[in-house]
Amino acid sequence: MGTQDAINNIIRLVGGEGNINKVWHCMTRLRFDLIDDNKVDQGEIKKLPGVLGAQLQSDQFQIIIGPKVNSWYEQMLTTLGGDTRTTDAAPTQKGRKSLVSMFMDTVSGVFGPIVPAIAGAGMIKGLLAGLIALKLVSAKSDTVVVIDLIASGVFYFLPFFLAVSAAKIFKTNEYLAAAVAACLMYPSLIEAAKALAAHQPEAVTAFWLLNAIPVSVFNYSASVIPVIFSVLALSYIHRWVDSIMPDVLKTVFTPTLTLFLGALAALVVIGPIGIYLGKGLALFIEGLFSVSSSFAGLVVGAIRPVAILTGMHHAMTPIALQNFSDRGYDMLMPMMFMANMAIAGSTFAIWRLSKNRQDRTVTLSAGISALLGITEPALFGVLTRYKKAFIAATIASSLASAFIAFFGVRLYGYILSSIFSLPAYIGPYFMFALAGVVIALVLSFVLTTILVGKDQQDA
Repeated sequence: MGTQDAINNIIRLVGGEGNINKVWHCMTRLRFDLIDDNKVDQGEIKKLPGVLGAQLQSDQFQIIIGPKVNSWYEQMLTTLGGDTRTTDAAPTQKGRKSLVSMFMDTVSGVFGPIVPAIAGAGMIKGLLAGLIALKLVSAKSDTVVVIDLIASGVFYFLPFFLAVSAAKIFKTNEYLAAAVAACLMYPSLIEAAKALAAHQPEAVTAFWLLNAIPVSVFNYSASVIPVIFSVLALSYIHRWVDSIMPDVLKTVFTPTLTLFLGALAALVVIGPIGIYLGKGLALFIEGLFSVSSSFAGLVVGAIRPVAILTGMHHAMTPIALQNFSDRGYDMLMPMMFMANMAIAGSTFAIWRLSKNRQDRTVTLSAGISALLGITEPALFGVLTRYKKAFIAATIASSLASAFIAFFGVRLYGYILSSIFSLPAYIGPYFMFALAGVVIALVLSFVLTTILVGKDQQDA
């Protein structure tokens, strides 16, 4: 059975094209918002070639594909005629979603498509930081300047990427969303914010619109939450303006009024609130670290495997990106790295213990995939079948994360949590990061061997 046949079967087994309200994807999963979840045949979907697993989580139906998910998604769009949305009334048949479900839909939907861009740029940024730390290149050389602009461009202009991605999720015009992001990124605003940060006497705290409406001065470059909420507001403004505008005026005046009101709302209300909310999330994590770095590592490391399993791991992405924006570094992504290595270690232990040749082939492939930063094949294909192995991976992830947190391991650019990410840690924390990887791999391997191996002997 080829990929196209599998996709045709997926559409049929989720209840047909008419049951699909929306479909999108993250790094490894096809994610569906379905009108009636009861029409899904999960058992048959799991049997399809190329499908690594399937689950209903937080009102999303998720099908785990792995690294090939983007090509599957593109073929699915073609099969569905390029439109994955039914009428606006369709979702009401399913009932009202919980706030958690709506949050997860939004975060996974917005960040999933742009992860390749920020991961690629983050890897370049991390490697460059390592080369500078080793004094292999001068931080002031032209070569570093050029490479840094390649790596930093994505993060500096992140609001544009988020605006377009969020517009698709909120079902509004992508170009109007980009226009709102452009207002937040306009040089006059950014220069005023930089002057304010530098405590220059002539700096302003706000621009005044018509001498009555204050436009707070903030630097929105690399920001996350302000633009997402601004596009959400834009989607409602656009629908409202379109509903009251006479048909003869819609072509010209609907986008005009929508952009004016949307940009004004972003600059005056939503943007500043988003900035403070983002800083609040970062302060919460910082507060956890201020209580005890090791305790913070224990908590984050313990919940990470479960978060990946339930598809809620994207919830940490805005916090990590906010840390990069505010501090220039992040402490969470190294812990995500430890979790992936722990999952890989447990999977390799299962591979070593397995006697069935076919199981060994599948398990080895899943272990290598986890080592490269894609953990879904290991979690869904292996560790869910061996509960004690999953527990072993969670313990190793928690302890390894606590270890690196104690020594203050941090990262200076967003990268995939792969074994190939190690060069990005080159610098003062490299030995601790390397030791953390060894702890995660070895401890999970040994614990899984003891726990699962004992069960096999008893059997």
